[in-house]
Amino acid sequence: MESTKRELASKVPAVTLGFWLIKILATTLGETGGDTVSMTMNLGYLVGTAIFLTVLVALVWWQVAATRFHPFLYWATIIASTTAGTTMADFATRSLGIGYTGGSALLLACVVASLIVWHRTLGSISVDTVREPKAELFYWITITFSQTLGTALGDWTADTGNLGYIGAAIIFAGLLAVLALLYYTTSASRVLLFWAAFIMTRPLGAAVGDFLDKPLDHGGLSFSRPLASAVLTAAILLLIIVLPQRAGQHPKHVVLD
Repeated sequence: MESTKRELASKVPAVTLGFWLIKILATTLGETGGDTVSMTMNLGYLVGTAIFLTVLVALVWWQVAATRFHPFLYWATIIASTTAGTTMADFATRSLGIGYTGGSALLLACVVASLIVWHRTLGSISVDTVREPKAELFYWITITFSQTLGTALGDWTADTGNLGYIGAAIIFAGLLAVLALLYYTTSASRVLLFWAAFIMTRPLGAAVGDFLDKPLDHGGLSFSRPLASAVLTAAILLLIIVLPQRAGQHPKHVVLD
């Protein structure tokens, strides 16, 4: 009974293969969706950021106010964080002129600072402990910083690193494979592996999204951004419906090893 109560109190999903599949699609949608608003609709990075941040704040408030896990609400909030991350990263690296290297360094510092403050405040950064409003706020702040970092990191790898979108995608897919190998073959901290994987899925999605919608002469396929976003949205909705969606469990004792 006690275990059931803890599970019902959870408002974040169990971390399964299905979770990672939807997360990668959501990060790709974040790139094409953010570019649709800022570039295709020609609203610019600042206006795009204002729009997506407004939606994100509203969804986070709804998520925190909810009394149980709602799959569609959770993934809508994730998508809002990744689209906001796209426009915020583009605004920082392009409009503010700090470049991909400066933007990546700044955002990495923000992610690390968020995790440190979270751990010092609540004693753990494990998603298995996200069961109260304060932890949820740290969770969503960290996620938004990580989504923003992923965009800048993906662009830095593809452009500054001269690897192109496909090369960048292969690099980050390879890093995710290494993290999966560490998970299954070592006793490395599951908490740190989760956050590393969570961050790495974002530049992978950024690279794939850019490959889909960037012009041919820039190394992309020049697909319609709104169409690519619509297809990705449909795929995400299908996976949410088809794949098991259950709340994660909250054990009594979670140790950051």
